[in-house]
Amino acid sequence: MFLFETIDQIYRNNYMLKNVKNYYQYSVRILEKILGFLVLIFVVISAINSTFVLVGMDWGQTSTFYEMLNRFLILVIGLEFVRLLISYNLNAVLELLAFVIARKMLKPDITSTDVLFNVVAFGILVLVRSKILPPK
Repeated sequence: MFLFETIDQIYRNNYMLKNVKNYYQYSVRILEKILGFLVLIFVVISAINSTFVLVGMDWGQTSTFYEMLNRFLILVIGLEFVRLLISYNLNAVLELLAFVIARKMLKPDITSTDVLFNVVAFGILVLVRSKILPPK
């Protein structure tokens, strides 16, 4: 009788652990979706704010163009981050990293070492995407 009680307890404990694990995973997914929605709201607010700031800038200067590119890439990175939180897709991770690298490359004060590291990182991203990810 003792053996059957132990097996029954193990089964019950394992079942309870699975329920806790499922509840935890469900809760984390819900919190990630809420976080994604909040990031999306802040991206929209930032886009509206950026529009007003960019309209008031002097478009005869090159720094204004860099500022516009920087703001647009930040918005795209925010949107890609929301997509990453919602989709759990390796492709979304790679695209997010590609936009981060692109934003870093467009800075006017970048050094040649930074350019080299960014090109290598982008090459690794392309290699991973072409060799590891299945074709769409």
